[in-house]
Amino acid sequence: MTKEIKRQWIVFGAGLLAFWGNIVLREKEMIVGNMVFPFFLISYILLGYTVFRHVIRNIEKKQYFNENILIVMASAGAVGIGRYTEGNLIMMLFAFAGIMEDMLMKYSRNVISKLMDMQPTVAVKKVRGKEYKVAPELLKIRDTVVVKPGERIPVDGVVTTGETTVDSRMLTGEMIPQTAREGDRVYGGSINLTGVIEIRVIRTYQESTLSRIRQMVDDAGGEDTENTTMTGRFMWKYIPAVIMLAVAVAVVPPLTFSWGQWHEWIYRAFLFLIAACPCGLLISEPIAFLGGISAAAKHGVIIKGGRFLEYLTEADVFIFDKTGTLTEGVFEVTEVHPTEITTDELLKYAAYAESYSNHPIAKSLQRAYGHPIDKKQVQWIKETAGLGVSATVEGKRVHIGNRRMAKKHGAEYEQVESGGTVLHVVVDDRYAGYIVAEDTIKEEAYDLIEWLQKKVHALTVMLTGDRRSAALHVARKLNIDYAYAGLLPKDKLEQLEHFQGLKEENEKVVFVGDGMNDAIVLKKADVGVAMGALGCDAAIEAADIVLLEDDLSRLAGVIGLSRETCRVVKGNIRLAMFVKIVALILAGLKLATLRTILIVDLAVMFVGLLNALLISKYPME
Repeated sequence: MTKEIKRQWIVFGAGLLAFWGNIVLREKEMIVGNMVFPFFLISYILLGYTVFRHVIRNIEKKQYFNENILIVMASAGAVGIGRYTEGNLIMMLFAFAGIMEDMLMKYSRNVISKLMDMQPTVAVKKVRGKEYKVAPELLKIRDTVVVKPGERIPVDGVVTTGETTVDSRMLTGEMIPQTAREGDRVYGGSINLTGVIEIRVIRTYQESTLSRIRQMVDDAGGEDTENTTMTGRFMWKYIPAVIMLAVAVAVVPPLTFSWGQWHEWIYRAFLFLIAACPCGLLISEPIAFLGGISAAAKHGVIIKGGRFLEYLTEADVFIFDKTGTLTEGVFEVTEVHPTEITTDELLKYAAYAESYSNHPIAKSLQRAYGHPIDKKQVQWIKETAGLGVSATVEGKRVHIGNRRMAKKHGAEYEQVESGGTVLHVVVDDRYAGYIVAEDTIKEEAYDLIEWLQKKVHALTVMLTGDRRSAALHVARKLNIDYAYAGLLPKDKLEQLEHFQGLKEENEKVVFVGDGMNDAIVLKKADVGVAMGALGCDAAIEAADIVLLEDDLSRLAGVIGLSRETCRVVKGNIRLAMFVKIVALILAGLKLATLRTILIVDLAVMFVGLLNALLISKYPME
């Protein structure tokens, strides 16, 4: 329990004692006449401490129409016309509900905080062969840190010595431990399971991925949803209407058919205000969204605000980047077509020529060759932008690249139409054949696209900077509705804006990318979803939803979570409105007292809260 909540309980408790003390003193006639009002006013102010603070904050934000204003108007009016007990009771019940709301909000945030509270308090820094224990906050970039089995990795770094397996499920939601070798990146908060490793710090404690994620979750939990969610938009119209109707109830009858009976109709107006106040509705909605955010965080998905859960339920256009999102971003050799040499020789020349490159295609050639490469046999390497690579391999001049490379060296190359990347190989100015390397489509992409089209009835679109043939190859295999190729980031933005211009007011467009070069599009989309963005600053900053692990199937889980969250919110709305209508009718017929209405409303409020908290257990499978 925080200091603020403790303070609220202490003040509320003092008000409660004062209230019941006033009732006892009044019944024993120890306070009478003009003494009654100041005594009950003191208890009223103490009981309403939390509510008054909310009113002040709302006024500072220029939010004048909300449930706190209604409660203050109704309860103060009841006290003003001599209904001291009812006025204090109104404030007592509503203040109690407000404190419970703050506690539940704190509980929901604690669920996320405990989930993300994985930063160790001590790091072992290595300096000139000696080890020193320091606070992680004192580590600097390029420092060397030693991490032993069972310890948490303190900050983001690159493994420089050793090999181990790393458990990062509390960070990414990935249940299977990952192997980390020299050159691999590891993230703060992950657990070192098996071996001793040394890492070189690449991000300070404050800038580490875990710290950024925690800040993002805190921002999401503290999001002001006023006018951004279904309830907020409804309340902006509902509350002014209720206040005007209450004024009409108080003024019109005494001036017409119930002439002069001001006391009776003012009391009925206050009764109307209390009956119409949607306490349960307004309290249960933010808790429901926080529950959804908490459930997502447990599965390695960070959602920056509750409104994005609602937006996902309204999405009917899903736009995907290709490379790294729908495809693995890892190339594999799928075809080898030699002309005057053998298959093994063609792969050897290609692999040797590309042996100094770290490009995914170069790596695929080396894997396809499958033999050790003696780099001493490679000389005079030259890379030509837009063409390919030239190198001397075992005394022969080898050129590997696109058809323009082959044409430049006068070789009669074959015209090839393929969905993959075609690499033409020229050896000593003679055409030696071509190799096709393809980017593998993710297995989960097939199921997701089919699910979106059949279950969500969504339009699917693919945007890529790749060649037209490669784009069509992927689009046809996945049965995507529209595909656009050869796009620069600004071209992708134009296509996104085109689809946004076609949608209806209550429809949303979702963009899903790998976060590396699509920051502008992620930011502009109604909902930007970054794939596999662990450690990617651009994605964390630009996206509204971040899938920390590179698992496309989790998008379906997030959509399912958003539907369940909004289902609970809508159910709470229906329940609250039904009770309000019944209460208003009973109040109008004088069949319900203030106490009865408040108790029923409080019960509805807690039903909504308990219902919303169940969302945090949503499995997202």
